[in-house]
Amino acid sequence: MRPRYLKTIKLIERLHRQFLEVIKIELERHKLNDISNIQSLIIMNIAHEELTVGELTHRGYYLGSNVSYNMMKLVENGYILHKRSKNDKRSFKIKLTEKGLHHFRLMNEMINFHINDILEHDIVKDELESLNSSLEKLDGFWTELIRFSLHR
Repeated sequence: MRPRYLKTIKLIERLHRQFLEVIKIELERHKLNDISNIQSLIIMNIAHEELTVGELTHRGYYLGSNVSYNMMKLVENGYILHKRSKNDKRSFKIKLTEKGLHHFRLMNEMINFHINDILEHDIVKDELESLNSSLEKLDGFWTELIRFSLHR
């Protein structure tokens, strides 16, 4: 069991890095040099919603990234708008600008292309559902470990 568990951990990290590389290649193909692959993931997680930076951070997993720095760059480069929350003056609400929405659509096109390509590579819907189910169980297991260790 130990080798399988360690292999799963390595694969999760490797897949995340590979997906970031895929996004980077897509950005280069479209000659987009004012946004990074991590920032593109952030845009994908914001989508059509208005949310706080805390909600965004909880929702996404930006390995090795500084979310505050990336938010600042996304604001500077015109991808997101931010305003103080009416309820909590310490937090900001964020949403995509028209430029951000355009980038979101570009990322969705990439995902749709991947979905069509996956079907041609013998990865079937059932396998993805099984994989997602297993990863969700592992996520729940790790979440419980974290909660338990925080309440010791």
